[in-house]
Amino acid sequence: MISREHLLKIAFWARDLAESEIEQARRGIVEKTFPAGAYICHRGDRLDSWTGVVDGLAKMRTVSKSGKDVTFAGLQAGGWFGEGTILKDEARRYDIVALRETRMALMSRATFLGLFEHSVAFNRFLVRQLNERLGQFIAVVEYDRTLEAPERVARNIAWLFNPVLFPGGGSHLEISQEELGLLTGISRQATNKSLQALETRGLLRVERNGITVLDLESLGHYGE
Repeated sequence: MISREHLLKIAFWARDLAESEIEQARRGIVEKTFPAGAYICHRGDRLDSWTGVVDGLAKMRTVSKSGKDVTFAGLQAGGWFGEGTILKDEARRYDIVALRETRMALMSRATFLGLFEHSVAFNRFLVRQLNERLGQFIAVVEYDRTLEAPERVARNIAWLFNPVLFPGGGSHLEISQEELGLLTGISRQATNKSLQALETRGLLRVERNGITVLDLESLGHYGE
């Protein structure tokens, strides 16, 4: 289990729970660290936990029958995922891969379902989360088919600053160009050129240890 203070730090949704629900949640969570390149879960796994990113960076991806690597979303600290798998009691439909050393919070299925059955605040969070994630996946299908490299980079960065999925993240993200290339599915060279184009437009600032977003709204709609 984790402490109450730590739960409120890593899980923004917990701040709206009743005290008894906070106690229930913290008792049902353990943490585990995965090295860079490790699979946090494989497609087809039947995991018994709901998962949040405590620290690090990961991506949600799959490989098509033709062998194409398709990235659905990047996952940074503060993001929680896998609620659909738990609610439908089915195998994972995607891989989760750590892009750097990543620490995960794992909530037991029993704890998750207990909160789902009895907590109004938790259900409000889930509805909002599922709706936002649906919009994200629809956008991914669209830009995977129609957008060029700069637009793809812009969309992926913007999603990592989504205030619903990753609240309280500020305007700076520690991420390397190699990691961003892995998220977008393009080369490091193409990623670098794309970042330069976005920086020239005044949408972000490339820094030694990451990226600072200057205009999130325009970044999310870049190329439209």
